[in-house]
Amino acid sequence: MATVPQLRDPLRRRAFTLVDAGIGPADAPAASWAPVPGRMPAELAAAGIDPADVETVVLTHLHSDHIGWAVTGTPGRPYFPNASYLVQRAEVDAAQTLNPGLPAGLIAPLRAAGQLRVVDGETTLTPAVRLLPTTGHTPGHQSVLLTSADERMLLTGDLLVHAVQLVDPDLAYAHEEDPDEARRSRLTTLRTHSPTILATPHLGTPFTPPPDLR
Repeated sequence: MATVPQLRDPLRRRAFTLVDAGIGPADAPAASWAPVPGRMPAELAAAGIDPADVETVVLTHLHSDHIGWAVTGTPGRPYFPNASYLVQRAEVDAAQTLNPGLPAGLIAPLRAAGQLRVVDGETTLTPAVRLLPTTGHTPGHQSVLLTSADERMLLTGDLLVHAVQLVDPDLAYAHEEDPDEARRSRLTTLRTHSPTILATPHLGTPFTPPPDLR
């Protein structure tokens, strides 16, 4: 999970972009294997961010540890009431295959609330924020590139999953839908966009320098 503040008219409410939605509450889809409940509500509160102030939620992919707080309750409702949820079309199309519970548990409530925004390929959100297709881990996996002056931060989702991939990005991860495609995405994205820092949810520290691919 990462948040990106957006510059807005000072007379309007603050608005934020959230990248991924964490592990989720005690009854989240990840409960069968992950330590629930997750800490995202407490972390947002500590940062002074109200869920109503989140304007955009980018879901890098639909694995259960990245969507936990996206939709909560019974019946399910978007946890962020004012947010558009951005998902790649290929990921939505693959939802049933990724997890049979996703169409009814996630996609349908977001659509019913008018909060699902399906995107196709590379998408510019603001001059400083771009969505990059980084397929392979899942069919519609995407990463988020932030650009400011000569600095670029890549929020990777599961483009990188293990610290050893910082040493050798050629190495595959066991839980990839298409390991060859994931490898191509990893190498191409790191080389093409030359991030100066990586924001990685699974590597122990939230921010880390990219591997040297020279």
